[in-house]
Amino acid sequence: MSIETEASSLGNALVVLGAAGIVIPAFARFRITPVIGFILVGLLVGPSGLGALAGQYPWLKHVTIRSPEDIALFGEFGIILLLFSIGLELSFRRLWQLRKLVFGVGAAELLLSGAILGGVLYMIGTLSLPAALGLGTALALSSTALVLPIAGTKSAVGQASFAMLLFEDLAIVPIIFVLGAFAPSTAGHNAELLLTTLWQGALVVAALAIGGWFLLPRIFAQAARAKDPELFLAASLLVVIVAALATAAVGLSPIVGALLAGLMIAETEYHGEVEAITAPFKGLALGVFLISVGMGLNLATIARNWTALVAAVVGVVAVKAIVTAALLRFSGSARRSTAAEVGLLMSSPSETTLIVLATAFQAQLISRATAEFWQLVTAIGLTITPLLARIGHDVARRIEIRNSDVAEEEEAPPRRTVVVGFGRVGRIVADLLREHDRPYIAVDADIDTVAAARRDGFVVRYTDVGRPGSLSKLGIENAEAVVLTMDDPVQQLRMTRRLRRKYPDLPIISRARGADHAAALYQAGATDAVPETLESSLQLAEAVLIDLGVAMGPVIASIHDVRAKMRHDIMTKGHLDHEPRMPKLRTPGS
Repeated sequence: MSIETEASSLGNALVVLGAAGIVIPAFARFRITPVIGFILVGLLVGPSGLGALAGQYPWLKHVTIRSPEDIALFGEFGIILLLFSIGLELSFRRLWQLRKLVFGVGAAELLLSGAILGGVLYMIGTLSLPAALGLGTALALSSTALVLPIAGTKSAVGQASFAMLLFEDLAIVPIIFVLGAFAPSTAGHNAELLLTTLWQGALVVAALAIGGWFLLPRIFAQAARAKDPELFLAASLLVVIVAALATAAVGLSPIVGALLAGLMIAETEYHGEVEAITAPFKGLALGVFLISVGMGLNLATIARNWTALVAAVVGVVAVKAIVTAALLRFSGSARRSTAAEVGLLMSSPSETTLIVLATAFQAQLISRATAEFWQLVTAIGLTITPLLARIGHDVARRIEIRNSDVAEEEEAPPRRTVVVGFGRVGRIVADLLREHDRPYIAVDADIDTVAAARRDGFVVRYTDVGRPGSLSKLGIENAEAVVLTMDDPVQQLRMTRRLRRKYPDLPIISRARGADHAAALYQAGATDAVPETLESSLQLAEAVLIDLGVAMGPVIASIHDVRAKMRHDIMTKGHLDHEPRMPKLRTPGS
């Protein structure tokens, strides 16, 4: 018996590792999220896929998983590792900054979505009011395991999503206890049990935070002195498991302990090393969880009930997307495009929905058939989450384009600098203009770049400068200067000539790749052309020579000679009658 169990475990490991080795590279090549790949693998090798044929073809036992319970534990551990890694990217200061989103918009989103979904279910079904509200609340939850890897935690979309997901994770315990309180067989002690769990949970969280504050730096300092990566990994996993077990022991969700463990390590100087070491395990464990989701899809059941399932999925997605987007927008927490993208990203049910459904069934609030139906809805919703994220991103782009078109029709300020191109160089230029209170408008042809810059507070417009008539809408005739920073030498030359012919007195400052490009830009009419490689190369050479012991005087003299030679080369190649200006950047030590 033990040999058979061991063989089965090895077979499951083969399936999971094989899926990771095939799915991730294959889907990455086609720029498709591996989330879909893992879910499809779970569907293919699960009990309703090839696993159902293992009795007829014994060899399939080695490449299929016949029971979702075989990897359910690993899937749960994957979610714990995911929350731990999210905690590593955060800090207590960032959480404090997000408190209004967490307990304001997050709470309102869960309660309002749950109430609307529950109300609809109560009116159209045979459920009691407590059962309908419990089911609606379960469906109002969103997937932490899928949303955060897609959105991250640093962008505006990621921060809004994380804040609402954090509240949902904290609300899991009260939701489960409230459902238990409505069970027909309840003796009325659940309210007291809930209060006990909450105060014990608060004590455990406080104890973990205080203990981590004093112990973690010492533990990881010992691992750092040993210079052994395995010790870092062992210490990290130990902290995660202890924190998760401690919160689970008092009735809280283990993911709360995992998130707290990540936050505590993030406050130490070792968080970068821990994050790098645990990253591969997070991806693999998340893949296991997604495979278990795919195994929950039964194609035969879906085929029999496809109309009801489609209606249920569309209804849940629509209600949650509208409620989330409206709350973010009307609360002033996000731009219109960000609110729309977050709404669609958060619109599918969650892996924790399955937990709440199981609780409602055990409490005899819903029947087995009802629980299985909504489990299928949840699994389908998790499967289409990447598609919803893609749709949300496209909707946000369209909103930004429409806003840009409206902005183009507005009257331009009388005097400002126009920055064309908003990559790394353009962003630095705009940041310095903003710091010195100089009005500017930046343009870029990449709507994703425009959207990200607007979220960061920059004045950026979506405009393709290669389109005829695009520059006239920017008020170039009243511009103080035009700065060309785009990474396209041919377009820079073409645009410089066009601007110089139309605006003879306009200052045109352009980024240049090297001396030849700078000379061509001067010939085309640029006021200043700055070679981007020159000063960084000179500063690097200066640092090297000084570190090698060369005296400061000869080093500075050599740099002056190189700069003078560059000016002469540009002047000669550009047929200039004056020496071009070469703005001099100095290192702090020079």
